[in-house]
Order: sequence, then C-alpha cells, then structure tokens
Amino acid sequence: MSDYPCLDRIHSPADIRTLNRNELPVLANELRRFLIESVSKTGGHLSSNLGTVELTVALHYVFSTPEDRIVWDVGHQTYSHKILTGRRSEMAGLRHYGGISGFPRRTESEYDTFGTAHSSTSISAALAMAIAARDHGEARTSIAVIGDGAMSAGMAFEALNNAGSMKNINLLVILNDNEMSISPPVGALSNILARLMAPYDAARRLGKKVLCVAPPVLDLARKVEEVAKGMVAPNSPGTLFEEFGFHYYGPIDGHDIDILIPTLQTLRNFKGPRFLHVVTRKGRGYKLAEADPIRYHGVSTFDHRTGLQEEKAEIRPTYTQVFGDWLCEAAARDARVIGITPAMCEGSGLTRFAREFPERYYDVGIAEQHALTFAAGLACEGFRPVVAIYSTFLQRAYDQLIHDIALQNLPVILAIDRAGLTGADGATHHGAFDLSFLACVPNMLVMAPSDENECRQMLNTALCHEGPSAVRYPRGKGPGAVPETTLCAQLLVGKGEIRRSGRTTALLAFGSLLAPALEAGETLNATVANMRFVKPIDEALIAQLAREHDLLVTLEENAVIGGAGSEVARVLDTLPVRPRLLRLGLPDRFIDHGEQRQLLAEAGLDAAGIVAAIDSSGQNK
Repeated sequence: MSDYPCLDRIHSPADIRTLNRNELPVLANELRRFLIESVSKTGGHLSSNLGTVELTVALHYVFSTPEDRIVWDVGHQTYSHKILTGRRSEMAGLRHYGGISGFPRRTESEYDTFGTAHSSTSISAALAMAIAARDHGEARTSIAVIGDGAMSAGMAFEALNNAGSMKNINLLVILNDNEMSISPPVGALSNILARLMAPYDAARRLGKKVLCVAPPVLDLARKVEEVAKGMVAPNSPGTLFEEFGFHYYGPIDGHDIDILIPTLQTLRNFKGPRFLHVVTRKGRGYKLAEADPIRYHGVSTFDHRTGLQEEKAEIRPTYTQVFGDWLCEAAARDARVIGITPAMCEGSGLTRFAREFPERYYDVGIAEQHALTFAAGLACEGFRPVVAIYSTFLQRAYDQLIHDIALQNLPVILAIDRAGLTGADGATHHGAFDLSFLACVPNMLVMAPSDENECRQMLNTALCHEGPSAVRYPRGKGPGAVPETTLCAQLLVGKGEIRRSGRTTALLAFGSLLAPALEAGETLNATVANMRFVKPIDEALIAQLAREHDLLVTLEENAVIGGAGSEVARVLDTLPVRPRLLRLGLPDRFIDHGEQRQLLAEAGLDAAGIVAAIDSSGQNK
C-alpha cells in the first residue's frame, strides 16, 4: 500500500477539485510528510514550505488555476505548489544541476505565472495581471501571496498604493503572516500586525477557558470565531490596509482548511482589491522546525527522523564567518562602527555582532534601498556604517549607492556576500554583476579578496578609507589562508601582486579565481597576478605585464561584459605596447542552479577551462 494514497491521485490541481472536502486535510497531511522526506534528501527551504501546505491546497481547490493567476512572493514557499502542479516526481532533483528550481519559474510550468525569488514583487505583478484581465474582458482572479517579512519592503507598499485606487479589478492579496521572514520580523509593521491579532487572541484564550469542559462546543465556537474574524473585520475602520483602498478580511487560521475554503470561496465572488490576512506557523507539522524555524529555513540534507543535518568535517571558516568576526573586533576597537543588514542577520554573519553590540546593530527589514540611505545618513554624522548585503540584493539599491553614498563620497562600507556563483539558489541569487555596476561609479573603492586573510585586510583597508568602499567575497569557504587577527593589516590601495612568474602569458586574477589561475599557471608556465583591486585598478602592474608578455588573460567570477576585464582593456588602450587580451568571466546568459564547482566548470572558470580557453583561442603561442 502507498504511503500517500491521497497524494498519489493528484497530478494537477484539477484532481484536487475532484476530492471530497473531508479528503483535503488528509491530502495536506500527506503533502507535509512528503515535503519533509523529500527536502531531507535534497536540501532546500523547509520551514517556509511547511507553513503554506494548507493554504496551497485551498488555493488550488477554490481557484481555477492556471487560468486564475497565483503569484508567490519570494517563492521559497512554493514546494507544495510544485508538487500539486505535476512536478512531484521532479522533486528528487530540486535545486540540483539539471533539476527543477527552488523558486517559481515561468519556463518550468504554466502554473508558475511569474518568476520570483527576490522579495516583495508579487503585488505589483498580480496587479498588472488583474488589469490585463479586466482590459481583455476576462473574469479570472489574480492572487498575490506575500509574507509578513516581504511586506516590510517599500515596493509592496508602492503596489498597494497603486492597487487601492484601481476599480473593477479582480485582485486578491493574501498576507501569509507567520511572524517571520528568514529572521524574526522587525519594525512598525510587525507591531501593527500583532495589534490586529491581539483582540482575537484574547477572545480565543477566554473562549477556551469557558468552553474547555465541552470539546464539541469548543470546536464549533472556534470555527464560528474564524468565520466571524474573516467576515466582520472588513467593517472595522482604520486598519492600515483599508486605508490603502482594500477590503480587509481576517486574520484567519491558515492551517484550518475548513475555514480557508469558505473564506476563499466567498472572496472569489467579490470584486475590487481584497486583502486576506492569514496566520500560519513556519515549520508547521515538524516539531524541530517549529521550535527553530531559522535553523530549518534553509537546510542541507538531513535525517528527517532525528533532524540532524549533514556535518562537514572541515573546520575552516567561511568568508561570511571571517567577516562577522572582523566586524565584532572592529566594533570593539572603534566606537564609530555600525552594523546594518536588510533582514539577513544569519546569512550575512551578523549573529554574533547583534548579540555583542545590540546598540550598534540595525536590521532594517527587507528594505535594501533604505539600508543604504540609512547608512549614508550615519556616515554624515561621523559613524563608520558597514552594510552586510548579498550581491544580488545590492542590485535593488543601486540608485541609493550612486546618489546617496558615492555622489557625497561618504565612508560607507559594503560587505558584499555571495559574490559570483552561489550554487543551488540559481540565477536569481548569483552575484554576477556587482563588479560591472560598481566599477563605473565615481569615488568607489572596489576590492575582491582571493583568500580569507586578504578579506580581512581589505575590510581593514575599507574601514580606514575616507570614501565609499566595497569588499566582495564568495559564498562558502576560501582556500584556507589563516586570517590575521590585527586590525592594522591593510593593503596599499590600488596595488596588486605577482604570485607566480612565467613567460609569454600572464593571468590577471580578480578575487576568487586566483586559485584556479595558479593551477592553470603551472600547466601553462604563465605569470599569475593577484589584482586585488578592481577600482582603482593597478595600472602600473598592467603596464609591466603588457611589456613582458604577449598575451594577458583576465579572470573574474563576474559578468565578462563591463567587468574587471573591461577595466584592464581600458588601461591597455592607453599604452604604447598592447599585447593580445583574452577576457574570461561569466558568459552573457543567466546561469542555472547547481554545485558551485560544477557551475564554475560549466562557465569555463576552473583551471581546466582556463587552459582550454587559452588553447582554443590560439593565443597561447
């Protein structure tokens, strides 16, 4: 007999709609068990997906997907959606090379109506789809499912502001309120949501106390309470979302299918902008994830019976840990140091700093634009703000970088994590463009460390620099260099170094590609330079290498277009002697998910790929 008799009957959402209502909780339970077992074998996002099982079942039961459009914000809550839309058998390859993505992807399924992985885009996209349906004379519903963490971003409120003034549109925004993004929620919005919940929580506690002696009556009262919350709350004046022009419903229990189904059926028949507040629990149904939703937010493979994740034998620190330790030591010595993160405390290595320097730690929520301008304001007042941010998220604050920081030449330090190819999260999270968009900005100091110790030296250099600076480092561990513990170890700005002397060919490595460059250099008997600085670039070293070699090869884990290699080409154009130039970097396409080493090899940026590229170009003579 199958372990999943109900789930085995589901091959598309149409199959869900053939089930009896009393079978839906059974389906949800089986789906949750399958999720835990599946993710334990592949790794991926666990807590967030366990929290949306019932909501996903209810949405596909009530609405006629894919005709009705569901846009999942961020997308790390869509594993149930993938399973129920015909991709259950493909879950074994989730986030692995050649397998399905961990996020919605339009090319993957017609049910993935909008590609998401970055936060707070769902309402804008769903609003546009609702307008398109109206203008085409179609009756379909557009639904945005957004988490409470994602609601902290300005873009979500820009979309709410726009949508609230629209009439004759069929738009439903569902707030999945689990009191979490990746880290615990911050800011005024989380307090507003807590206040909205307070009267219902008090009533629930009182009702349980009075009715606990009669369980059947208690159960009936609970269901009446949930329906009342959903249907009476729209008449309550002054809620934030009603002020935006939405009809507000909720909050309701997002794990109770018997409440979700009638509520969604009622809302399906309404028109105009509607807002449903659903309360869920991250990690629901798996005690370990419920107890520690942060730890089980993103997991490697683990034993789902014990919860033990695969332990790595290596004890070398990651670049993220090197940064986190440096920041604590810098703050201990310099009272001007401030740590800022846009909702990525754990991921950016700030957990220790937040604990040891709470008065100098600021999690501003999912608000990258605000994070940079906030840092700029602190720099104006004499502080040394350090913004810990992923490369791919820095893209969201480019205007603030240029207008608020660089234009005013303010000493803000950008600690850019996840630079280059990041692995299983794929194209949406690869830090492929930061060297290109940073190097063209005046006043910027841009550095790329080749190992852990150099990372610390560059952070020290940035701390002493009287202007904006960026240190970009990859995900995971470096080659194993032992970081110095002194804050005095700095680098001479704009100066690289020769790490290997050879003949004919010179490899100019930026950051993480120094290790494969040295390996390729042995094969080719080539000179290898550790360039260190992208801006200002070491023009004297480039001129020296140009005089002594027939071929220069630039290597960077960044888009080859507009990257560090382009800076080398610019310098070569000013020299009387111009050797041939081969630029190697990430190709002009989006790179899919897989292991980092695998992706580097695919891009031709491992040692073998570097040698092959030089040989096939016919330039290694």
